[in-house]
Parts: sequence; C-alpha cells; structure tokens
Amino acid sequence: MSQQQHPSDISIDQIPIDLPNTQTSEVDPADVPEEIQSITCGLASEHPPTNPLVVLKAARWWYIHGKGGTDPAFQWAIEWARHLATDTPSDVERFDEYLEYLVTVGFADEPHELR
Repeated sequence: MSQQQHPSDISIDQIPIDLPNTQTSEVDPADVPEEIQSITCGLASEHPPTNPLVVLKAARWWYIHGKGGTDPAFQWAIEWARHLATDTPSDVERFDEYLEYLVTVGFADEPHELR
C-alpha cells in the first residue's frame, strides 16, 4: 500500500523535503531534522562520519534547504566526502567557515563547542 504525500512534503528517503522552504538564506535550527542535525554536528566533531553516503545525505539536505551550492554546510559535507573518497587532505579554511556557519545557524554559541 503506498503512502500519499502532500505536494509540499516530498522525499527520496525518510528525510522530507519542504518545498516552500527550499534554498533560503536563513535556516532555523528547529526546522533541521534530527538525523541531519546529528550528521551536521558530527562533521564538526573529533570523530566525523566515515560513510560518504551518510555525509552526502546531509549535503543534499543543506543544498536544498540552505543556500544551495554556496551553503557552507553543503560545501563542507562535499569537501569531507571528497576527502573520504580520495584520502586527500581537506580544506582547513572551509572547515573554519563551516564551524562559524553552524554558530550562525544556532547549533552552538562558539565554534569550539562543536569540537
């Protein structure tokens, strides 16, 4: 039996895509699904996720609901997935920008709290 979806609430997996709130300049932390927030904060931690598919799931959410390709959370997730796939060093400046963005979004008061 198929489940009907409201036209403004679609998804490919269990993470819904809220069409009216796509590619906004402001992300409210309360609107970020728990799984995406966990992955996002995990990417800032001492032990980030090592599964590129998990990382890309968060990247997709931030691309859709954040600032698109310019969203720092999207950019860092892509950078980390690249690092995992190629075993090359990641961009430290992009990481610092990512931490500052998470503070701006409201996931922490200071960047050091995310580590």
